[in-house]
Amino acid sequence: MKNSRIAIEINDISINWGGNNVLNKINLKLYEGEKLAIVGPSGSGKSTILKILAGLILPTEGELKIFGETQTYLRLDQHNPPDVRLVFQNPALLGSLTIEENVGFILQRNKNLSRQFVQKIVRECLEEVGLFNVENKLPNELSGGMQKRVSFARALITDKDSEKINTPLLLFDEPTAGLDPIASSRIEDLINTTNKKVKGSTIVVSHVLSTIERTSDKVLMLYGGKFRWAGSIDEFKKSNDPYVFQFRNGKLAGPMQPKDI
Repeated sequence: MKNSRIAIEINDISINWGGNNVLNKINLKLYEGEKLAIVGPSGSGKSTILKILAGLILPTEGELKIFGETQTYLRLDQHNPPDVRLVFQNPALLGSLTIEENVGFILQRNKNLSRQFVQKIVRECLEEVGLFNVENKLPNELSGGMQKRVSFARALITDKDSEKINTPLLLFDEPTAGLDPIASSRIEDLINTTNKKVKGSTIVVSHVLSTIERTSDKVLMLYGGKFRWAGSIDEFKKSNDPYVFQFRNGKLAGPMQPKDI
């Protein structure tokens, strides 16, 4: 991977909310094609990192580069933002739009694309996640699991006319939280399918061990606003580092204390 282009470079980024130092001078470098899991207890700032990368919030200090371009604005303020796709913990579908309109939203803004072409691309993306003949339905007509799959189909959509790069950055925020093991396996397979389809770089935020192990090749442990450990997925499974050991085994005793989390 070291010969690949750098997808993300975070240099000394901090974010403070109401005097609370959520992130404290963190550093991160992710190369194209790498699959990273950011783990840690609830409230440790994992989702905050994703929101910074997606251009939804700005850090208090520090520098963020995505595909070599310094990011200084919120996504809505950028004229030509990088290809970053965030899949939220809940599907975040627009209830007044059909499934076709939800999935093809980015394509519908391109006036050079015909309705028939957009419909074809949307149908193909839905089929990639195992959904058929749902284009004209509204989100509330689908089960929760089907809505989740629609959000993955949306992440597959590409506006080829405006695409600057070949490998988007895919961000997944707690994609299997609250799901049973079978449903979790289905979503984990979808993460891998989506990543393979778009040939992207992936960051998964999760506390579910199967999701971490099945969708990632590198792991970062976040706690107290800092990265406490970094290593491969194989090292994560075997490490006796006190942070990793406590997290992996669900122990109360250890450096991460309930009063802090």
